[in-house]
Amino acid sequence: MKPVVLAGGTGSRLWPKSRAALPKQFLSLTSDSTMLQDTITRLKGTDAASPIFICNDAHRFLVAEQLRQKDIHHGGILLEPVGRNTAPAIALAALHATINGEDPILLVLAADHLIKDEPAFHTAITKAEVLAKQGKLVTFGIVPDQPHTGYGYIKAGSGLEGGFEVAEFVEKPELQTAKEYVESGSYYWNSGMFMFKASRYLDELEKYNPEMLDVCKRAIDTEAPDLDFIRVDHDIFATCPDDSIDYAVMEKTDSAAMVPLDAQWSDVGSWTSLWETSAKDENGNVCVGDTILENTKNSYVNAEQRLVSVIGLEDIIVVETKDAVMVAHKDDAQSIKKVVNKLKAEHRPEFEFHREVFRPWGSYDSIDSGARFQVKRITVKPGEKLSVQMHHHRAEHWIVVSGSANVTIDEETQLVTENESVYIPIGAVHALENPGKIPLELIEVQSGAYLGEDDIVRFSDRYGRIPDSKK
Repeated sequence: MKPVVLAGGTGSRLWPKSRAALPKQFLSLTSDSTMLQDTITRLKGTDAASPIFICNDAHRFLVAEQLRQKDIHHGGILLEPVGRNTAPAIALAALHATINGEDPILLVLAADHLIKDEPAFHTAITKAEVLAKQGKLVTFGIVPDQPHTGYGYIKAGSGLEGGFEVAEFVEKPELQTAKEYVESGSYYWNSGMFMFKASRYLDELEKYNPEMLDVCKRAIDTEAPDLDFIRVDHDIFATCPDDSIDYAVMEKTDSAAMVPLDAQWSDVGSWTSLWETSAKDENGNVCVGDTILENTKNSYVNAEQRLVSVIGLEDIIVVETKDAVMVAHKDDAQSIKKVVNKLKAEHRPEFEFHREVFRPWGSYDSIDSGARFQVKRITVKPGEKLSVQMHHHRAEHWIVVSGSANVTIDEETQLVTENESVYIPIGAVHALENPGKIPLELIEVQSGAYLGEDDIVRFSDRYGRIPDSKK
């Protein structure tokens, strides 16, 4: 059994924690590990092989770093040149998995789900594997514990060994319809998790959407390694139809089966659902970080950097980050997406980035800025190096706080250690490397007429980002 982990998406309803450059699957929201890491570690005890990951180009280093942190060995990190929904993404994974003549059973998982009861999950996987070996395309139906209008539903048909045939898939219902579904006992939430032989999925895709399969085949024929990653041709894949696996295959195939899953599952689709699944105090509150609550009930308060105090409120959500604070009523948490859309339309940086931005070499935190200056705290991981670059509009002053740095300015390289500094003039070709065994921490003071991240000309880069315009 080979897991296929879909690690795309932006998780906009969990803003301001989840952002385009660091979406929820890469955050620690439900445990000390990230949701991506938990997706794999909860498979321990099953017969799972090294998983295939699918993500977009912008998140590739996040995936690789989070797997490295947990010593997770992967079977390939496939990069989608453009987002084309789940059906083409899974097709790429299935084609990649069969490229050497193998035909593994694929367990398709989202990277951002919560499953608390792991033994129950393992039992459901075992049942699904039996059906998958019989040629079924299996989906996991969540046993509903309440009427929910935010999920699609699956109606169970005739009984099978360990599961049911799928009678029909239905769209997200109105509340009264959802109540009728739950009361009937025949409907399950659509989890978006699947299991099938790679060849069976490709056969059904050819039957119901041959154009999509043709594009994916031509794209996978171009696959080429790039560091830890596997790239396919952008122009070919961009012509692929944009469809979900449900619409492209599962709703049409006569081989669909469902295995019920009752394992305290959640897609953690909003702050309200995160409150619902978290441990609460005697007042029904969930508190994360430095918080003080008085006369407050049934609320979720998440403080990242500062003390957050909430007084005399009920059923609210407060989330504080380094550069944004969000306050919402629990019943209106879905409207956060409207705020995110406004941020995007206004080209606000809070849509895409946190104040602290992660790069393959480490991270930088924009501490302060003003007219003609910007101050950053830069962290470089041991052995890593920023690209060789220059700036047309800004000079930089680096002050080493801890660790040591090899600094190259034009043709000269020098070692700069704690409490020492160096100046990089406008137009100088320069590079920064951490030659030590501990993280390098430094303060960067930029000055100049233009301080945007796109004022970077790269000459060489060990991470293959020469076409990119960001540091």
